[in-house]
Amino acid sequence: MRPLDEQLWSSITAGDETAFGWLFDRYSRAVYNHAFRLTGSWSTAEDVTQATFLVAWRRRGDARLVEGSALPWLLVVATNAVRSEWRSARRWLALLRRLPPGRHADGDFADEVAARLDDERRMTEILAVVRRLPSAEREAVALCLWSGVSYADAAAALGISEVAVRSRVSRARSRLARLMPEEIQEGTW
Repeated sequence: MRPLDEQLWSSITAGDETAFGWLFDRYSRAVYNHAFRLTGSWSTAEDVTQATFLVAWRRRGDARLVEGSALPWLLVVATNAVRSEWRSARRWLALLRRLPPGRHADGDFADEVAARLDDERRMTEILAVVRRLPSAEREAVALCLWSGVSYADAAAALGISEVAVRSRVSRARSRLARLMPEEIQEGTW
């Protein structure tokens, strides 16, 4: 029988690394998918997932379980990690722009790399549309539609009412239906 998140978190708070490994195994894929949907980049999603669980370990005493689940809290931590990643990327790009242009190496791209690039390109298109939503609606889309968090759990994680979350998701769906090009609407996002 798998231990409940509350039991795991009690052990994790006491410093049990094995329990933390179980929690990681349970939620790393969900956090990774959430991060990819926010960033549109597989490699950045990997970095964000690592950062999320590092923060979770360091702040294990501050975690808020929602309805006995650690996932909503982890997804909020991941969202904050994405914001930090964006700030770092902006600083890095500013630094690169100050460097003289360099030579580019030619490489042999495997099918998997091409598929990943296609996924990233498609997610970039979707993100361009989603970023036009108000931030509150973007958070609701990321948590409820993309990561499958229930309205009640998203409300608890965001500190708002369930009705407010439902309203944000509904408004976001309406706006996205108007904003998204047909080729994006036809796919699964």
